[in-house]
Amino acid sequence: MPLSLGDIAPDFTAETTQGEIKFHDWIGDSWCVLFSHPKNFTPVCTTELGAMAHLIPEFEKRGVKVIGVSVDPIEAHVSWSKDIEETQGAKVTYPLIADPELKVAKLFGMLPADASAAAPRTAVDNHTVRCVFVIAPDKTIKLMIIYPMSTGRDFGEILRAVDSLQLTATHKVATPADWRQGDDVIILPALSDEAAREAFPKGWTAPKPYLRIVPQPS
Repeated sequence: MPLSLGDIAPDFTAETTQGEIKFHDWIGDSWCVLFSHPKNFTPVCTTELGAMAHLIPEFEKRGVKVIGVSVDPIEAHVSWSKDIEETQGAKVTYPLIADPELKVAKLFGMLPADASAAAPRTAVDNHTVRCVFVIAPDKTIKLMIIYPMSTGRDFGEILRAVDSLQLTATHKVATPADWRQGDDVIILPALSDEAAREAFPKGWTAPKPYLRIVPQPS
């Protein structure tokens, strides 16, 4: 069955560039961003790993652990990381999972169960391994995005989405289109006006009864 939002992220044990991990134990009480790549030494993914490397301090501020996965062995990850640092100007300090047998890719539904790891595989064979998963401390999947090979991911947008997920996990609000930290938010429709008055005693503006806008809670 394909994974859905709210599902428990699959657990697994794997070798990474920072040693063996058991995924759920590695996440611990943190949030997690798992992002995947169809092949090492590919141009778009090289820029993506560099972009994430530049943003690691921002993710760390938010208590978010970052981990990458590619269907290549550890030795290739280490060599590729040197290329990334040289060309993108940032060192890859987060772990990269080695998945040459496609176990993690299949667990997360990125490749069909009958995909063979024995035959030589190109990036095109693995084109569906272009995913982002945001996982909460309770190990549930809160966000999934799948990109085509030709479109580099916007990691600033992933950071923005994490900000929204963390805010809405602790307050009874939702974030509107193009929301950024500090912008106004929307009271959840499931919250009655009576309950909303208790949660937001300063009131709200409502251009429509179902659109109740308040400053971002702290």
